[in-house]
Amino acid sequence: MNAASPVIGDSVLRCSGLGFHVRDAELLHGIHLDIRRGETLGLVGPNGSGKSTLLKLLAGVRVPSRGDIHLNGQCLKALSRRTIAQTLAVVEQQADTLDAISVFDAVALGRAPWLSALSPWSSEDDAIVLQALRDVDVAHLKNRNWHSLSGGERQRVHIARALAQRPQILLLDGPTNHLDIQHQLAILKVVQALSVTTLIALHDLNQALICDRLAVLDRGRLVALGKPLEVLTPQCLQDTFGVHGHYLVDPFDGAQILRFRSV
Repeated sequence: MNAASPVIGDSVLRCSGLGFHVRDAELLHGIHLDIRRGETLGLVGPNGSGKSTLLKLLAGVRVPSRGDIHLNGQCLKALSRRTIAQTLAVVEQQADTLDAISVFDAVALGRAPWLSALSPWSSEDDAIVLQALRDVDVAHLKNRNWHSLSGGERQRVHIARALAQRPQILLLDGPTNHLDIQHQLAILKVVQALSVTTLIALHDLNQALICDRLAVLDRGRLVALGKPLEVLTPQCLQDTFGVHGHYLVDPFDGAQILRFRSV
């Protein structure tokens, strides 16, 4: 998916035997996943398949019931929140804030992991925040109050906050869910251009086709992993998503796109 077609390298985020349950409900079962440096890995699956739960576990927001997670070769549970936040940023599906703050200040929160008594706020931090705002087309809103924004505008500001964090790894949970088509495409273009490792949960399977690899989840299990056209087969679409699907070729650019029919 990355525009510069990066060389995909060694593992930067890995989980093995990952499981998570709430009371008697097993939400994830034995997930083994190895995310490689420089790739964009898409997470797809029906509603309730475990995409958001998996992202929260990989981000350290939730603690797994079983299994291990390693970030750059180190056990995630042994790392401080500050160390994790300097490496990994996450944009949740329904992120919100109760604080009455400006858009600029909301995005500036992304710089928190890098600030200390010895490294106070500087003009470089101002420049990073402004660039993040420009990247998601909300620089004109920088002085607006957070609570005056629409749902789509808030989502873009949250993505800007994650970009201001300057992470090596970016976890995005449905980043285009509340956006109109113009801004969906704009956000995906921004993600494409980033020189970071990206794990992105998507509902639109045609958008998912531009990822380097896809991990398909179904009822808390990883049922397929590989290049998009190799895993989103007609059989997978029927078994996992409950639809018939076949590929068409876009005469504009020759890209393959999916068309769906009810089973």
